[in-house]
Order: sequence, then structure tokens, then C-alpha cells
Amino acid sequence: MEVNPNEITNYATKFINILIDYSPKLISAILILFFGLYAIRLVNRVIRKIMLKRNLDPTLTKFLADFLLWALRVLLFVTFISKLGIETSSFVAILGAMGLAVGLSLQGSLSNFAGGMLIILFKPFKLGDTIEAQGVTGTVSEIQIFVTKILTANNQTVFVPNGALSNGNIMNYSMQGQRRADFSFAVSYDTDLKKAKEILLKILNDNPKVLKNPAPAVFVQSLTDSAVIFAVRPWANNTDFGEVSSETLENCKIAFDKEGIRIQPYLQELSKKNS
Repeated sequence: MEVNPNEITNYATKFINILIDYSPKLISAILILFFGLYAIRLVNRVIRKIMLKRNLDPTLTKFLADFLLWALRVLLFVTFISKLGIETSSFVAILGAMGLAVGLSLQGSLSNFAGGMLIILFKPFKLGDTIEAQGVTGTVSEIQIFVTKILTANNQTVFVPNGALSNGNIMNYSMQGQRRADFSFAVSYDTDLKKAKEILLKILNDNPKVLKNPAPAVFVQSLTDSAVIFAVRPWANNTDFGEVSSETLENCKIAFDKEGIRIQPYLQELSKKNS
């Protein structure tokens, strides 16, 4: 196949002419892209600093800053291709169709996204809180957009979807700062009730981790066929709750044994109830 030098010259001339005619658009589009990316980074940095100075929640700050970053990037990309002379109406239609398809295929993820937004905005819990939700009890270690990371007492990390978390019951043990442990002790009917009550109150009052305000309470809760039920309710700070619970059980058992008070085979912890 023979190559015609004249045709090559004509194609080269046309290419150079097109390049010369198109170069202003190409240069201006590249400049817009370059300065636009720099401006977006600058704006994002300023927005983050403003939100941090106003003491916004760190999770909310990160989400809003990232959302603004990607929104500005999308706008910059549309401006860039428009400056190149590419028709944007069909491109926007394609993006819309893709967004609809992705939305339909990711309904569960969108539900988790919405749940994450609700958690961030209404704050039923925050980082470091001890919560019980979706059958999991532990400390909140991270609140992400789609899931919440909970660290259990045995050092296991559980990822709970935010959709289920925001739509279910959440028990926050840390929100009030203090927590009451509820115990029931069953003693025999031949027990001196006043003496038993004095022993239980002394145990609670002698424990420095048991709060004086609200004051601990000891009272006869009920009479069953085989035992008298004492309710023992000490208050403690959240950080001391576990120790107060175990120390109360241990000290009460030791004191009852020392005084010859027989505990009936009935002992139940009710620390998760508010009765």
C-alpha cells in the first residue's frame, strides 16, 4: 500500500489547525481544573477549622467536610468537561440513571447511611459511651457513616449497622454519668430483719465508691413462700459500677456468713431494670 505524502501533509495540517483552534479551550479547562482543585482543598481546610473551633462533633465534622469536598469535586468536573465543549446535558442524564441504579442496588446501605446521619445529628450516644443495642453491650469506639463500632467487655469489636441501630432501642448507660445497681437478697424468715438491714446499709456506706447522693437504699421488697426478699440498691459513677457491683455481692455474702444469716437459694441481679 502506497502512502501519499500529500494526504499526510493534509491530515497534519488539519490536525494542527484543529489543535490551534481547540488549544484555548483546552488550556482554560486545564487551568480551571488545576486552580479548582487547589481552591477546593483550601475551602475544605478552612471549613474543617471553623467546625473544630465551634466544637462540633468530630464525626459530624468529618462527614460534612468530606461531603462538601466531593460535591465541589463533582461541580468542578462538570465545569471542566463543559469548558472542553462537551455537552453536559446527556452526561448529567447518564449520571442520574447511574445514581438511580446504584440507589436501588444499595437500599440497605442507604438505610445505614440515613441511620448514621440520624445518630450523628441527634446523638443518642457518643464516643466512649457504654450502650446496649441490637443484642450487643459495650463501649462505642467509633461512629462511622454506615456502621458503629462497639468494643465489648471481652475486647471484641462488633460492627452494628446504623440503620438497625437508629431504628431500635438503645440503652445508654453513660449518658447520666451515674448508674444504680439493683440486687435482691433472699433470707430466711427466722432472720432478724432490722439487723440484716443494718448490715447491708453499713456495707454500702463503708464502700467509698458507693455514692452518698443519691443515697443507697435497702428495704424489704417482697415476702415469698420461702424467703424475705431484701432490695439492695447502691449508686455509683459509671467508671466504678462494675467494681461496686462485685464488691457489694462479695461483702454482703461475707457479712451474712459472719453473722450467721442464711441466704436462701435466691439471688438475682436486676441492674438493667429501673423498678
